Amino acid sequence: MNDRVVVAGAVCDQGRLLAARRSAPPELAGRWELPGGKVEPGESAEQALVRELREELGVETEPVGRISGEWPLKPGYVLQVWTVRLVSGVPRPLEDHDELRWLGPAETDQVDWLDQDRPAVAEAVRRLTASAPR
Repeated sequence: MNDRVVVAGAVCDQGRLLAARRSAPPELAGRWELPGGKVEPGESAEQALVRELREELGVETEPVGRISGEWPLKPGYVLQVWTVRLVSGVPRPLEDHDELRWLGPAETDQVDWLDQDRPAVAEAVRRLTASAPR
């Protein structure tokens, strides 16, 4: 049996990465993550990511590139992460989050990331730094 895929977006804008603080479930509340959610039947991972970010943040986004690797979540679920470009809208915490924060590359250690998000956050920051104007 295949694991169910959960997608998350490393939303990047103006050289910063968007962090979202969980408000639920209780065991994750107060910790920070890359926003996203489960891929529904008949959806591609990219379609799910665009839909989830619209539902959770009220923004339109465009997946740019997948960060290699996948990380186990609770049994039966794996996390896949994409870098994502903000197309329109201003992110707001609509579902599952109570605070959002834009973090520059040197600021990402200021929040308590969920363990499974840490490797993808590190890679997203590496990509942000590599693409930053010199």
